[in-house]
Amino acid sequence: MITGRTRIAAVIGDPIAHSLSPVMHNAAFAALGIDAAYVAFHVLPADLRQAVAGMRALALLGCNVTVPHKERIVRLLDSVSTTARRTGAVNTVVRSGNLLHGDNTDVVGLRRALDEAGVALAGADVVLIGAGGAARAALVALGDAGVRRITIANRTTSRARRLAREFATPGVDLVAAELAALADPARLAGCDLVVNSTSLGLGGGPFAPVAWSATPRHCHFYEMIPRPDTPFLAGAAAARRRRSDGLGMLLHQGAAAFALWTGVEPPVEVMRSALAAARRRALRSW
Repeated sequence: MITGRTRIAAVIGDPIAHSLSPVMHNAAFAALGIDAAYVAFHVLPADLRQAVAGMRALALLGCNVTVPHKERIVRLLDSVSTTARRTGAVNTVVRSGNLLHGDNTDVVGLRRALDEAGVALAGADVVLIGAGGAARAALVALGDAGVRRITIANRTTSRARRLAREFATPGVDLVAAELAALADPARLAGCDLVVNSTSLGLGGGPFAPVAWSATPRHCHFYEMIPRPDTPFLAGAAAARRRRSDGLGMLLHQGAAAFALWTGVEPPVEVMRSALAAARRRALRSW
C-alpha cells in the first residue's frame, strides 16, 4: 500500500513507456517489505535539467537513467563514481541528503550477464557495434575483463575513432571501423563475441548486413536490448551461433542499482522472474 511514508524511485528516458524496470524493482521492494515504489517518467532532452532538480525537490530514493540522457546528465550531478567517470555516462543516480551521486551499473550488469552466458572474455576478439552511452559501458567492462581486441563499428566512423582514442587500454587493441565492415567475412573470421549496443532494426527496418556465418562456431552474439526477436539475433540464429539478449544485463544493472539505493542485498531471482514474466506479456504487444 502506498502511504505518505512511501519512498519513490524512478527511471527517466525518452521514450520510456516500454521500460520493464518498474516491474523488476517493485517486485524486489515487495519481496523485502521495503516501503517504496518505482515508476517511469518520460523526460524530454530539453527538460533534463528540470528533471534533475525535481529529484532533489521530491526527495527521490534514487533514479535510473536511460537513453538519451546517460551522457548529458553527468554534468548536472554533484559527484560521479570512478566507473561513471571512466564511461562518461550515468545510468544510476543515488540521492544522499540533497546531493545527487551518479554511477554506472551497466558495466557490472554486462559483465555478469556475459558470465552467465558462459562467454570467456580473457584474450577474446570482440566486435562492438555502436558508439553511444551503452557502448561506453561495454568498452570499460570488456577492457577490464582482459579482452585482446575490440573493433568498434559505427555508422559515423569518426565517432568510433574518438572512442578508440578515449578508451585506449594497455594490452587491448582498439580499432575503429565503419558499419559496412560487419559484412566483411575476413573481419569476423576470428571473432569470439559480437555485441550490439544500438537500436538498429527495432523500428521495423533491417539490421546492417553482418557476415554472421563467417564467425567461428563458438562466437557469441550479445544484444543489449532485452528482446529475443531483434534482427541482430535473428541473423545469429540463422547462422546457428550462440546468442543472448539484454534481459540479463537489465537484471544485473538493476540489482546493482537497487543495492546502491537501499543498502541491502537485492532479491535477484525474484527480479529475474518478474522481468521474464513482464517480457512475455510485452512480446505480445511488441
